[in-house]
Amino acid sequence: MKWIWEGIQQAFALISQADPEVLEITFLSLKISGFATILSLLIGLPLGTLLAIGRFHTRKFWISLINTGMALPPVVVGLMVSIFLWRSGPLGDLRWMYTPTAIIVAQIIIAVPVVTGLTVSSLQQLDPRLSFQLLGLGASRIQSVIMLWREARLPLLAALMAGFGSVISEVGASMMVGGNLKGETRVLTTAIVLENSKGNFGFAIALSIILLGLAYLVNLFLTIVQQRTSSNN
Repeated sequence: MKWIWEGIQQAFALISQADPEVLEITFLSLKISGFATILSLLIGLPLGTLLAIGRFHTRKFWISLINTGMALPPVVVGLMVSIFLWRSGPLGDLRWMYTPTAIIVAQIIIAVPVVTGLTVSSLQQLDPRLSFQLLGLGASRIQSVIMLWREARLPLLAALMAGFGSVISEVGASMMVGGNLKGETRVLTTAIVLENSKGNFGFAIALSIILLGLAYLVNLFLTIVQQRTSSNN
């Protein structure tokens, strides 16, 4: 147990001293996961809305496919993205392999089904007559959709939280497509795996504390917004 305590002490020392490498890894993680979350929201929100209120024959098939994608293993995503971005792959000329862009692409693929699926669930919980009432009152299709989003804003914020959580904590795909290159693609999760394998438990514990702290702070902020919105209703 001694090495555990020493590791925790080393972790707090690294954090309190604002270790440059720790800060670099932390900021890169926030940049990549934040960008991936925003893009996932821009894709998943309209797609989930279409599946929730649209009326077409294959709708149930696509919803079931999205629900399956919510449990998509990150290593499978990493494998598929690697195949496409590899030098001899269909998108090899882009030279995205082992870059932050490759990690963002993988994280988007992981997060989009989560955001889309929860958006579908959120909008389907609304009164189905609401959409017809809005259209009957003269609202355009876009205005109607915006009002539906407003009515379902609390669960939609939960979808945003889930999307961010799915990418900030992901390791398999990031390791496969990013390569865990120091100063370029090393994020919190991949750095924790590396430092643990080297026996550098203090550094690994420091990164773990930061990862948990970031996840908590982001979700705390979104929860405050969610609850404040709820209390104003």
